[in-house]
Amino acid sequence: MVRMLPGSAQAPRGGRLPDFLLVGAPKAGTTALHAALAQHPELFLSRVKEPKYYLCGDSPPPAYRGPGDAHSNQEWIWQRQRYLDLFADAGEHQLAGESTPFYLYHRDARRRIATDLPGAKLVAVLRDPVDRAYSNWMHLWADGLEPCGDVVEACAREGARIDAGWAPFWHYRAMGMYGRQLADLYEHVGREQVLVIRYAALVDDPRSALNRVARFLGIAEDVVTEIPSGNSRPFVHPSVRTRVLGPVVRAGARAGQFLPPQAWRTASRPIVGQLHQRGNAARPRLTPEQREALREPFLEDISLLEGLTGESYADWRVHRDGDSFATRNAGRVSG
Repeated sequence: MVRMLPGSAQAPRGGRLPDFLLVGAPKAGTTALHAALAQHPELFLSRVKEPKYYLCGDSPPPAYRGPGDAHSNQEWIWQRQRYLDLFADAGEHQLAGESTPFYLYHRDARRRIATDLPGAKLVAVLRDPVDRAYSNWMHLWADGLEPCGDVVEACAREGARIDAGWAPFWHYRAMGMYGRQLADLYEHVGREQVLVIRYAALVDDPRSALNRVARFLGIAEDVVTEIPSGNSRPFVHPSVRTRVLGPVVRAGARAGQFLPPQAWRTASRPIVGQLHQRGNAARPRLTPEQREALREPFLEDISLLEGLTGESYADWRVHRDGDSFATRNAGRVSG
């Protein structure tokens, strides 16, 4: 008999719906958690990470207009049968899952999940919203897609970018409003179906964090005890090189929407490699002034998050050096 969580379903034409989802947040360790859980014999993780199915509602992705958005939209899996087929190879005694970290942020996705997967379990990994925004900006800047070389200024442009139709990955501040997102999610699914875990826990004590996820999913503990490092980019200093190559990358990404999904990624790799060539692997720390400017919009939402979860997030309210898999692992080595 196939093992499925309550509310899961098999598809009449093959494939099946997932039993659990890693729903958020972007740049908060979901890629690393996905890779770790994929090693557990009782779980089957889709080989396509971030299919984004519940962002779409069985229709093509919105015509987002940010740099590279049209190209990225080609990789979304929005057809239902294609989505069901992602889990067709799950074993009879495995729970099936996928990770699309935008689900937590996207209002319609939260509703679609509640309707289509009423019994599914949802895992949300939350990272200090300032660190998350900085990492998000860094990701796009290092790949030549972000035209603004200052993270504070890029965040200040967010409202205009949203109004212009840029995709959620450009919503640096809005995606860190976890309190609002969880409050709405709890209106649609039971709290017992949601596990909220902190990014810092994944990095500081991966065994305990993974065992929490295992208990939540009802699978054996102490089977997977390590989490791979995150997919961080090197820091790319603003320079003549970035001023020349950045527009080339962005123009190529626009043209890439007319090519097969992997064509532009392959063609752009040497150009992005040139950007990274002189990148400094140790990204600069945010100054106290930068962190304060970025933190202020989150303070009210942090209070809401604390009320919802009953946990303290006081460390998100004070200045400190940001944390990542790289910085924390380096600290272990040097210590």
